[in-house]
Amino acid sequence: MSLYSQNEIDYTKYVNPLIGTSKMGHVFPGATAPFGMVQVSPQTNFQVMYNEDGSYNKQTYEYCAGYQYKDSTIIGFAHTNFSGTGHSDLGDVLIMPTTGDLHLSPFDTEDEEGYYSVYSHENEEASPGYYKTELESYKIKAEVSASDRVGYHRYTFPESDDAHILLDLVYNVYHHDNKNVWTFLRVENDSLITGYRQTKGWARTKKVFFAIAFSKPFTSYGHKKYDDISYNGFYRRFEESVNFPEMAGKNIRAYFNFDMAENESLDLKVALSNVGIDGALKNLETEIPHWDFDKVRMETKEKWNKELNKIQVETLNEDDKINFYTSMYHTNLSPIIYEDVDGRYRGLDQIIHTSKDFTNYTIFSLWDTYRALHPLFNITQPQRNNDMIKSMLAHHDQSVHHMLPIWSHYANENWCMVGYHATSVIADAMVKGVGDFDKSRALNASVNTSKVEYFEGLGDYMKYGYVPEDKSHSSVSKTLEYSYNDWCIQQMAEAVGNNEIAEEYQRRAAYYKNVYDAKIGYMRPKMSNRKFRTEFDPMDTHGQGFIEGNAWNYGLYVPQDLNTMISMMGGNSRFVGHLDSLFTMSIDNKYIEKHEDITRDGIIGNYVHGNEPGHHIPYLYNYAGAPEKTQERVRMICNTMYLPKVDGLCGNDDAGQMSAWYIFSALGFYPVTPGSPYYSIGSPLVKKAKIHFENGNVLEIEVENQSENNVLVDRIVLNEKEIKDFQVLHQDLEKGGVLHFKMKSK
Repeated sequence: MSLYSQNEIDYTKYVNPLIGTSKMGHVFPGATAPFGMVQVSPQTNFQVMYNEDGSYNKQTYEYCAGYQYKDSTIIGFAHTNFSGTGHSDLGDVLIMPTTGDLHLSPFDTEDEEGYYSVYSHENEEASPGYYKTELESYKIKAEVSASDRVGYHRYTFPESDDAHILLDLVYNVYHHDNKNVWTFLRVENDSLITGYRQTKGWARTKKVFFAIAFSKPFTSYGHKKYDDISYNGFYRRFEESVNFPEMAGKNIRAYFNFDMAENESLDLKVALSNVGIDGALKNLETEIPHWDFDKVRMETKEKWNKELNKIQVETLNEDDKINFYTSMYHTNLSPIIYEDVDGRYRGLDQIIHTSKDFTNYTIFSLWDTYRALHPLFNITQPQRNNDMIKSMLAHHDQSVHHMLPIWSHYANENWCMVGYHATSVIADAMVKGVGDFDKSRALNASVNTSKVEYFEGLGDYMKYGYVPEDKSHSSVSKTLEYSYNDWCIQQMAEAVGNNEIAEEYQRRAAYYKNVYDAKIGYMRPKMSNRKFRTEFDPMDTHGQGFIEGNAWNYGLYVPQDLNTMISMMGGNSRFVGHLDSLFTMSIDNKYIEKHEDITRDGIIGNYVHGNEPGHHIPYLYNYAGAPEKTQERVRMICNTMYLPKVDGLCGNDDAGQMSAWYIFSALGFYPVTPGSPYYSIGSPLVKKAKIHFENGNVLEIEVENQSENNVLVDRIVLNEKEIKDFQVLHQDLEKGGVLHFKMKSK
């Protein structure tokens, strides 16, 4: 089929959900719909956050998505998972089929055998919306798929009169002794159960309601509580553990027994809701009213293919195509839909709201995703991004702090990382003409957020013009990011014609200058006495005023005022030399050993591609008069930091940001400054591409003389107009037409 056929091409065959499932990728390989509320994914271990002596168990970090490729065991399929985050939560409603003697602990204990099963990657299959494996310990074929709000399981059993479905409501990702607050289950009839679980984790008040339907009746059931029960009221009259239709406690594992014939399949549908059991039942009845697993699988595959076809590419080799479409897949995993089919959702205020002119979303990993993921959405998902911004504005209105989300999920704010980057997402959409959200309301919400004095040194930032290191950790990173966020607010104010706010935030956007030490040429921590801190090592990534970075790389974070930054740092020639040294110098292990997020896999010299703060850095050569070096660096990163194998990601995918960087860079341009309508030109990796905009226009990207050696750009022409300043306007791309690159080797 021709690339330019009007018909969709099956790009799902180039997606490998197993890429990034080992080392630090932390991507779940299970089944989900695009932006789906349900992610049915295998869980391969049960790690607790703390060791017996109370110290942090570092192995839990490997299980941010519940799955590790290196494991040879599966303990079940959970229905909520993060994709590629550097911290975690979720892992709700774990289901595991077994046969034989009943065991309720996932792994062996002194008292009983574990219910885990061994499995082999030879029998594992993963594709968009589908996952299959063989649970070898029980000879059960396990298959899962999902609609937006419902997980669908199909288990094919050997002949067994003692088959079980285990519902483990003790398990969760990042487990600790006090994580489970309460669990409640009802057996409605012999093929339907309902319930909810409340947990206290990264989201400190998270409720997940569910309804589980079975394709055939169970013959008996029961549960075990893992609680110290000091009071049980008059429920003590009952033998609650066997065939009693109510189950309640902090930690519960339930089981349901079946008689299964040889090769008979048992199907389960698991619907989730954040509102209530009635919402879960309505989601179940609305989305999957039938018992046709293959229909759900094909419908979800079609949803995925529709998203993948928004950018059609031809590449030099199949590996590049796998990298591209797997990256596209990753960028459509989150944020997730967070409302029932009737539009009801649980708000940040824990009140049930109904969305009126938008779909509500959650999982906003904004410190990561404002950089490239949300800008990518302004190309591939403008309507969804519009809804996401409206979700952020609803978050602000429901916030007792009157703040936009920082890092939020499941009706909770978890306050992770620095900056208030919802402002970037909003500003980027505004300057690119995306969305019908209320611009004045968005500006007001952004200003409110920027003036909450007790948030992460913000009061001192407004008082001193920087964040003092002796008053707040990561003071330089905070100052730099607040300055950029304030520039974003300036762009909003200018867009709505509010000159007073624009002038105020233009001043604040220059505060980054207050932490630059011209004597040594680095951004540096400054104390409340307005003097730079004496002890300072620009190579160290720990305790030097930066978070997950050092002065060499994070100190280059002034995306809103790059020309001034380059001038401050000595001008073009000296700045290019700094970048050259950054990419070629070596960094001692002692400088990165204290960080889980930074490993050798994602480092080139002292440039860290495996973490987000430096993602714009390869493009900075453009602003210092050396675009050929941007082109060389970008192509090298594409070829070495993204590989089509399970450990092919050089760091956390961070909710799609790492993948969004690749998509932009493979197409030949990148949003160095979200909140600006311009993209910076790099070195395209594709041979051809076709971007289908939501407005109906189509942009064709043609790359003449494309090869592995021809990484330098000789000429760029957009619709017969030559581009000479190595930047291109979003609105010009959105008009469609042809973007032509001519490549060369020298």
